[in-house]
Amino acid sequence: MKKILLFAAVAGLSFTAVQSQNIRFGVKGGVNFSSVNGDDFKEADGVTGFHIGAVAKIGFTELLALQPELLFSAQGYSVDTPWDDVQVRLGYITLPVMADFTIVEGLSLQGGPQFGFNVVNGYKFDGEDWEEFEDDEGPETFDFGVGIGAQYVLPFNLFFQARYVIGVTDIDKDAKGKNSVISLSAGYFFN
Repeated sequence: MKKILLFAAVAGLSFTAVQSQNIRFGVKGGVNFSSVNGDDFKEADGVTGFHIGAVAKIGFTELLALQPELLFSAQGYSVDTPWDDVQVRLGYITLPVMADFTIVEGLSLQGGPQFGFNVVNGYKFDGEDWEEFEDDEGPETFDFGVGIGAQYVLPFNLFFQARYVIGVTDIDKDAKGKNSVISLSAGYFFN
């Protein structure tokens, strides 16, 4: 009987703690302006891509929240060579985990780590079809970065974000270079 009462008390306290936290779920999408920075990518130009996915916002206080996201992010770069123009596309499943600091009603600053897993990669020369990289060349499967940005949430749950994520790890197995992505997003919180 004591075990049942103890279990009921722990379950009740856990439920109360979860209810007291303000948890919101939503979706977002937007545009990426991405490139690669590094010694081996000095000639790289940026490309435009997109991102789309799910958002959660876990409020701890009125001013502090944690905002994890699960996104698909289309990124890449292009290089103009004397012989041809080469475009490289990289698609990641990303998990940004942003600390969210409210500075005024609706407006917050965000910052935190981003974990990325490469799921799409390829390249093409001008006028040719896309080809995938071989397993022993091309991008690393894991990408780690750090992001900063701002978010504005309107009273009816529509929100807008601007974020910059700079890579910490090299993206390529054979070259020194890190992802650099500016993203502009719009989204909606369901609750």
